[in-house]
Amino acid sequence: MSAAAEPIRTVAAVIRDQDGRVLLVRKRGSDTFIQPGGKREPGEATLQTLARELEEELGVAMPAASAWRLGEFEADAVNEPGRRVRTEAYVVEVDGKPEVRAEIEELAWVLPRAPFPVKVAPLSAGHVLPALREALGHGAPT
Repeated sequence: MSAAAEPIRTVAAVIRDQDGRVLLVRKRGSDTFIQPGGKREPGEATLQTLARELEEELGVAMPAASAWRLGEFEADAVNEPGRRVRTEAYVVEVDGKPEVRAEIEELAWVLPRAPFPVKVAPLSAGHVLPALREALGHGAPT
């Protein structure tokens, strides 16, 4: 398999508010909302990556002890045509109020089920958010 055919590997956060909504972000130059998170730096552990990305993109701290693994999911990448993205998603709590920073242009709090009030990436809409609903329905931590 060529490098171009390899999926883009990311780590994603599922951040919920007290009303059960999930935070999605839209990067500058995109019209589609995705889970916050990003790519690992060399030598970085998964939760280190997530904490770094959340601080850079949203200005919040992520207590590592709050994270629980939702799963690993793959779909077409919205910001890189012809590529796939594979993410390891974690439900996390954050300290601080998320705000637009770095390459993020807009935030949206949405209920984790369609119809969504914004355009949501296939990875989130078709995989991450349904997995969250299923996990919560089976007694996962709220």
